Amino acid sequence: MKKTDICTINNSKITFNNEVIFETQTENFSDFSKEAYKTLEVNYAKFHKMDNLSKLAFLASEIILKEGDHSRTALVFANRSSSLDTDFKYQESINSQENYFPSPAVFVYTLPNICVGEISIKHKMQTENAFFVLDEFDEQFLNNYSEQILQSGKADKVLCGWVELYHESYNAFVYLLTN
Repeated sequence: MKKTDICTINNSKITFNNEVIFETQTENFSDFSKEAYKTLEVNYAKFHKMDNLSKLAFLASEIILKEGDHSRTALVFANRSSSLDTDFKYQESINSQENYFPSPAVFVYTLPNICVGEISIKHKMQTENAFFVLDEFDEQFLNNYSEQILQSGKADKVLCGWVELYHESYNAFVYLLTN
């Protein structure tokens, strides 16, 4: 297995294969993601409806997957906080309603694997996907899991990554593995 492309997102900066491709002074993730989406000319209308974790995973993935057929690319992601950032927003939507009408637009993102679903839909992926919640980034675990997928023949490539977002702290390290 070899790592062919790497994208990182943190501290208001996006790098692709160690080259900075976008940087801003915006510290707020929501504003940062909007600026990155516009500047990098990402074209996906559903982006603006996504929660921040999905936006983080989507942007990092889009940098790597922007070209080519990825129908046989699997996804294996992990983080520490699961969807806790969105879970808090969902709880707030419950608490702020007089008649207990929580926001269904927020509820849909209360599972961390929704972000891999958004990526799969955009790139018409028809392979395996998994989202793990781990105490810390464990590249060996992600690579071992990915190697099993590649050896099974269920996918030709695997997009792996750590996509952690909680409040205004965010970090993505996403990479593509091939045989």
